[in-house]
Amino acid sequence: MNEPLKKYETDALPTSPESLMAQLKAMGVEFSFCEHKAVFTVAESKEVDDRIPGTHCRNLFLRDDKKKNFLLCLQNATEVDIKKLPAILDSKKLSFGSPDRLWEYLGVRPGSVCPYSIVNDTEHQVKICLDKSMMDHETLNFHPLVNTMTIGVKPNDIVRFIESTGHTAHIVDFSAAKPDGA
Repeated sequence: MNEPLKKYETDALPTSPESLMAQLKAMGVEFSFCEHKAVFTVAESKEVDDRIPGTHCRNLFLRDDKKKNFLLCLQNATEVDIKKLPAILDSKKLSFGSPDRLWEYLGVRPGSVCPYSIVNDTEHQVKICLDKSMMDHETLNFHPLVNTMTIGVKPNDIVRFIESTGHTAHIVDFSAAKPDGA
């Protein structure tokens, strides 16, 4: 017997990549754009990333034991130990958000988490934290709500976008969360 499909597997995205890019253009944000095969992990994206100039980034959607949600946006080179993150985030035990929670709070599917998904957090239930070390780069590459596209923007423009949604872009130094031996 087949399991019924989950809402995030069948519903249309609350914000489409096209409407996101139109919003960015309306804000005067310049960005590069590339369509590519679907990628779900940093390892899978290596082939795609090699063709796109700029700093490539990944995102972690986390939840603590008090049900606080966090979206961490990190350059791929930033290694973090999830057990060390609570001290940095002023939180307790963290775990990865489920696909259902990802859909509920950020309106994206697994593999498509990105800072732009904060636009769908209209209740401001997610704290967005940007990797301080990535903010020194000229171009930051993220998926625009789907993992078959990448857009590159300047760091100050990702902050402007986040703030346009009513969220605060928390710039965080994650160096204290490096895995032992890294």
